Amino acid sequence: MRILIAGLGAVGQRHARNLRALCGDGVELIALRRRRFLYVVTESLERDDSRNVEAELGITAYEDVDEALAARPDGVFVCTPSSQHLEIAQRAADAGCHLFIEKPLSHTLDGVDRLRATAAAKRLVAVVGCQWRFHPCVRWLRDLLQAGTLGRLARAEIEYGECLPDWHPYEDYRTSYAARAELGGGVVLTHIHDYDLAWWLFGPPRTVTASGGHLSTLDIDVEDTVDALLEGGTAPVSVRQTFAIRPPRRTITVTGEHGTVRIDLLTARISTDSRAIPPLAFADYQRNQMFLDEARHFEACVGGREKPIVPIEDGIAVLQLALAVKDAMRSGRRVDLH
Repeated sequence: MRILIAGLGAVGQRHARNLRALCGDGVELIALRRRRFLYVVTESLERDDSRNVEAELGITAYEDVDEALAARPDGVFVCTPSSQHLEIAQRAADAGCHLFIEKPLSHTLDGVDRLRATAAAKRLVAVVGCQWRFHPCVRWLRDLLQAGTLGRLARAEIEYGECLPDWHPYEDYRTSYAARAELGGGVVLTHIHDYDLAWWLFGPPRTVTASGGHLSTLDIDVEDTVDALLEGGTAPVSVRQTFAIRPPRRTITVTGEHGTVRIDLLTARISTDSRAIPPLAFADYQRNQMFLDEARHFEACVGGREKPIVPIEDGIAVLQLALAVKDAMRSGRRVDLH
């Protein structure tokens, strides 16, 4: 199998390493690289100039998308800045390539229906990289909610917080896609994971309200803090996000008539005040396991052995939700979703 990695920054390098670990010599890796730095981005997101990423992973690099696609890859991992996702994905789909598109699907809804139609017409696998759906605590919580163990739900809260300069230590945060509107940045789209989990766990909301904006002293031109309320699913869901806090945090808290559960996704621990639900910890869980699992899943989907866990339809629905949050934040008005 030949895989094209479009964009070889931190997440592109991660996917390349994982594909090599999973498939060994059974995968040929090529890359589309418009910024051709050669250093390795390590697991801890540090820069290692003593290593050459192309040589280390056995990657043939192209600077032109037509030349890369002329190499006839079977699948394309789209790992470029968010505003470039759709253009590359559409070109790859037109060429008949299966698609793994990093989150978010795009920074706009323009063109997403065409991409979906192309993938369907050509019978291509098209998945979106929302790796937190593979986290064992998230899978445990989804099973718990579907079993109705908490009874009628009263509320849920999803919280993400991190200091943007600490996020990717290997690069200047001010030049990162997360910090720049032209690249599709901002905390809402960069961490669309939180809206994906809200949508996947609690169902599609009907209304959105939100406040926030660029509230910190960070040198960015996008929102860094958002407090959103999603209503109309199985519970009201508060989503709180910020690029301006230490230490990092990513939690989910759910309260129902039979108790409350709190998940710390960074430590893979679950606590609860319900006697019917014992506390749980996934000892020594490594963050990269989510990425390994989604890469393995993509290969199985291409091979016809599994169906996508995050299909393009989900990616479109969650993008609609995230853009509604941005609209509600800017306008100060409630946004209705249809």
